[in-house]
Amino acid sequence: MTVPSAEEAVTMGELVQRFSSTPRGARLARRLAAHQLHTWGVPYGSEASDAVTLVVAELAANAVRHGRVPGRDFALRLVHDAPAGRVRVELSDTCPRLPREDRGGPLDEAGRGLRLVAALAREWGVAPRPGPGKTVWAEVGLPGVRPGARPSARP
Repeated sequence: MTVPSAEEAVTMGELVQRFSSTPRGARLARRLAAHQLHTWGVPYGSEASDAVTLVVAELAANAVRHGRVPGRDFALRLVHDAPAGRVRVELSDTCPRLPREDRGGPLDEAGRGLRLVAALAREWGVAPRPGPGKTVWAEVGLPGVRPGARPSARP
C-alpha cells in the first residue's frame, strides 16, 4: 500500500456509500454525488457537475433495473482527482450479468444509459469485484482543469 503525498491527500477526495437497490436508492445516489461534488469545489449546475451527476444517475438506474439482486444493495464510489482534472465514478452491484450498450433506435424510450455514459466519460468499463457481481466505472473529465496542473494555493 502506498501512502499518498501531502499534496495528494489534500487534492484527492473519496466518497463511498451503499444504497438500497430501489429507485429511491438511485435517486439518493445522484443527489449525494451532486452534493459531494459541490463540497469538492465542483459547483451545482456546472458542466462538470451535470456530467458526473448524469453518469451516476445512469449507472445507478442500471444497477437498480438490471443488476438488482433481492436483499442486496449497490455501492457508489466517487474519487475526485483534482491534479488530473477528473472524477472516477464506480457503481458496484451483486449481479454477475455484464452491462451492454443497447443499439436501439434514437426514438426508443429505453436503452440509452450506457450511450450517455460513453458520450460523457473519457473512458468507462466493467471490472470484477470481490464476491459476486461487478463494478461499472467511468472517468469524467472536469472542464477547465488541465491534467497535471497543480492547484493554486489559497491565501
